[in-house]
Amino acid sequence: MHKPIQELAPRISDCLKLIYAMQERGQKVSTSAVSERLGVSDATATMMFKDFASAGWVEHVPYRGVRLTPLGERKAMEVIRHHRLLELYLARELGYSWDKVHAEADKLEHVISEEFEDKLDELLGYPTVDPHGDPIPSKDGIIEQRQGQTLAQLKEGELAQILRISDQDSEKLCYLGELGLYPETVVQVVGRAPFGGPLRVRVGSGSEQTEQILGAELAEHILVSVSRSGEVLQ
Repeated sequence: MHKPIQELAPRISDCLKLIYAMQERGQKVSTSAVSERLGVSDATATMMFKDFASAGWVEHVPYRGVRLTPLGERKAMEVIRHHRLLELYLARELGYSWDKVHAEADKLEHVISEEFEDKLDELLGYPTVDPHGDPIPSKDGIIEQRQGQTLAQLKEGELAQILRISDQDSEKLCYLGELGLYPETVVQVVGRAPFGGPLRVRVGSGSEQTEQILGAELAEHILVSVSRSGEVLQ
């Protein structure tokens, strides 16, 4: 299975991305979890795990399912790099909305060559993040994780900037876009209902600032960076 990305079956590429994403969130990568998310049978997921293990891409971890090996992570990084460069190209150059780029990139990531990838990277100015704020791996497989906390963890009055939206659900992204909750946007929690209720959030700054109500579950998928000055607005 030592093939270029464009020669891998789409299901294999999708499985690599999924395993990496689940690991990143600290989730158990089990046969049932992968089969459910990929829409395949448990038998198919089991066969892929066996093939990945034979290729040296995954290893079994007791009670945690499988985990990518360094070789597997490198292969996953190749797939993710293709995907996120394509997402940015679709959004920036072709005018796709950020809630539609994921599905389109899924179709294209399997067919572009390494040369095409390099041209795309150059055209986009060697970007480091995609439209959702997800980091784009470098050509040599290095990915710089964006450190922060979730919007749900933000203290009342604390000023922060959105780094990343971790949910790829198109309906949720469309809704967050309507609220103006894009990467690089300034946000501030000004109130929260008790018992896990919704948050009242100021979005933006200056004359364009708005106040929105956001469910706590959605706020968990928004990664933010608190103002370095530690400024708390009254």
